[in-house]
Amino acid sequence: MKNLFGKKKSVPQSYQPVLEAQEVLDVFGRLTLHQQAVLMRLMSRNLAIELPSETVMGYELDWTVDKAMIVALPAEDYDVGVTPTLQSPADA
Repeated sequence: MKNLFGKKKSVPQSYQPVLEAQEVLDVFGRLTLHQQAVLMRLMSRNLAIELPSETVMGYELDWTVDKAMIVALPAEDYDVGVTPTLQSPADA
């Protein structure tokens, strides 16, 4: 017997199959630069950039679009010289 009142439940995102590399590249290739900058902002939460004199965390950067390039600039809210994850509680 058919259930007239029940809705088909969708599978949570974490249980859906993972996209293959080519599928990710296809999706990324269809994005505008502004959409790619938003994606960079999301990915930067797990990003650490090692420079010769310091480590910059991705969340310390503002991701913007300048002409045909995505540009990462130091965020106004963060002091890029000392990252919160590397700062000692005694230094605070």
